[in-house]
Amino acid sequence: MARAYKNAKVDLTDTAATALYTCPTATVAIVTSIIVSEDSGNADTITATLTDAAAAIFSLFKVKAVSANTTVELLTRPLVVEESEVLKVTAATGGRLHVVASLLELS
Repeated sequence: MARAYKNAKVDLTDTAATALYTCPTATVAIVTSIIVSEDSGNADTITATLTDAAAAIFSLFKVKAVSANTTVELLTRPLVVEESEVLKVTAATGGRLHVVASLLELS
């Protein structure tokens, strides 16, 4: 079983749901960290979801507060993402939040 440490990152420039990470075919990913940084000097909120291969959407964080000029770790435990699942994030206001996920892919 091959292992690859990776990161996925996105600058949330608008309020659309944005794919942070899509798990490849024949792969399972263990997400160990999702860091959200607010860099505009304004408090904001973030929503995180996991969409499965059947397009069902599961809420991970709903309107999680991020204070001005701070960084927040969303996970307290690892999150398993299976083949074809998509981790998405949505900002309440565009141009304020950056998101970085650290993960291990097993294939």
